[in-house]
Amino acid sequence: MAITAAMVKELRQRTGSGMMECKKALVEAGGDLEAAIETMRKNGLAKADKKADRVAAEGCVVAKISADQQRAVLIEVNSETDFLSKSDQFQAFAAEVAEKALESDAADIEAVMALTLASGETLEEKRRALVAKLGENVNLRRFERFVSEEGLLASYLHGSRIGVLVELKGGDADVARDVAMHVAASKPVCVDESEVPAEMLEKEREIFSAQALASGKPEAIIEKMVTGRIRKYLAEITLVGQAFIKEPDLTVAKLLKSKGAEAVRFVRYEVGEGIEKKEENFAEEVMAQVRGE
Repeated sequence: MAITAAMVKELRQRTGSGMMECKKALVEAGGDLEAAIETMRKNGLAKADKKADRVAAEGCVVAKISADQQRAVLIEVNSETDFLSKSDQFQAFAAEVAEKALESDAADIEAVMALTLASGETLEEKRRALVAKLGENVNLRRFERFVSEEGLLASYLHGSRIGVLVELKGGDADVARDVAMHVAASKPVCVDESEVPAEMLEKEREIFSAQALASGKPEAIIEKMVTGRIRKYLAEITLVGQAFIKEPDLTVAKLLKSKGAEAVRFVRYEVGEGIEKKEENFAEEVMAQVRGE
């Protein structure tokens, strides 16, 4: 059966794949459009699986809050290159993931990716098709959901690489957004001293004690030095202890008190944090894509 330009065009419209790939699939399927689509889907999944172990340390962070202000999600979707993360297709996929996560009660990444889109395909199926089409590993790395019936939820995005969700008790939308902006800029570890991990505090205490002992000062002085340094350290890593980014003479604790608010929790994502990036030879990477690896 002769493969016409109209057949190739229809297959491209339905799959979003390249012209030569569509023509090859139609030839192999003897002109059967549905069979060609099935073959391309199978090949696409195989390509996606081959790329699953490749490091994806670029991407974007997306925040969404429900219309009733009672639910919010923050997600990080990763790609291998910054170039791909800025593409319309990648951004649209990340937005879909955030929207579906917001609508659902999914408790983990696997559950989120199993959610079904209006098209009938799951997010995981769409992700794998995207990997096959774009030639890079794409994945949902993490997500966080806040649900609060009485609290105040707010988000802040610094570009598409840093995102924050905060929950306050009391206050208003302006102070909630200011606190979210502060978290984005100042990177606190937790809300207050009660949430500081014991092992982190003990480690710092050991370091400060060793530094103080090296000074040769009396034991009573050393204890005061360590206590003072621990107090300063806690102020630096806790949200309420930090100097407010917009008014450095004011701590976040004092800001919240002046607004009749209390910080309940926050989460901050930065694209690629904690991922060991692999150094790639760009020329070799291009050739690998040309070879279809």
